[in-house]
Amino acid sequence: MRRGRSQREEKSVSFPSRASTPQAHAGRPSSARHAEIVALLARTGEMTVEALAEQLDVSRETVRRDLARLDAGGLLRRFHGGARAITLPGAQMDKEWPFAQRMAQNAAGKQRIAAAASALFQPEDSLFIDTGSTTVAFAEALAARQSLVVITNAPRIAATMATGHSHKVFLIGGAYGVDAGESLGPLALEQIGKFRARHVVLTIGAIDTACIMDFDLQEAEVAKAMIERADQVTVLADHTKFDRRAVFEVAPLARIDTLVTDVPPSEPMARAIDAAGIHLIVAGS
Repeated sequence: MRRGRSQREEKSVSFPSRASTPQAHAGRPSSARHAEIVALLARTGEMTVEALAEQLDVSRETVRRDLARLDAGGLLRRFHGGARAITLPGAQMDKEWPFAQRMAQNAAGKQRIAAAASALFQPEDSLFIDTGSTTVAFAEALAARQSLVVITNAPRIAATMATGHSHKVFLIGGAYGVDAGESLGPLALEQIGKFRARHVVLTIGAIDTACIMDFDLQEAEVAKAMIERADQVTVLADHTKFDRRAVFEVAPLARIDTLVTDVPPSEPMARAIDAAGIHLIVAGS
């Protein structure tokens, strides 16, 4: 209570209920609060600690701790007094960064996705794996498992899986895509058609409430061909892929069986995922 207020003024002051205090809101699961921070920054570009604390109805110290964890995970960038989104508003639909740059983006989140996804598969399972920064991390985690059959268009993924001597690895050939180091084109599509697998594990360029998409036509064609030759579809997508659009549609949401990500999606996206009957896994939650 400020000094100098009259006794009458003091009697008229109403205090917030316990449920609306910052301490009570800070008691929410941190993963939900982290997702809200990431979503807020995705819309605004950047926010101060004070603005985030007011928006989330938590203390500034809670926000600082959250920002430190999210920055360490590669989900945002802190600056003195606030944080900014890694991808600024207006960049949601236009291009995909070079593969080497994508490998460095949100590496910690992709490793969490990879660890969670690798636990989904059992010995003797057969998998198509396409080329992407998240599927590279996935292959590194998957190699430690036993007796898998892997079909991939990525020499790097094939070499990683071959380190596990119990695996049987098939490398798809075709025109060599230099940026991501992958086989593409008609020869690759023809060879994919010679296999049948229980699973396909894909990384994508974008996902919205209707479908999954890619920025490259030939990569989209490879993903489609793998989906056609697999029984179960697992998509690995970190939070930066959500609520975006790319030029080439790969598949409707209804074709996806499992989606593994690092941060809970926005409410509209979560509703669409649930309506499509997708098993959603948030790694580390």
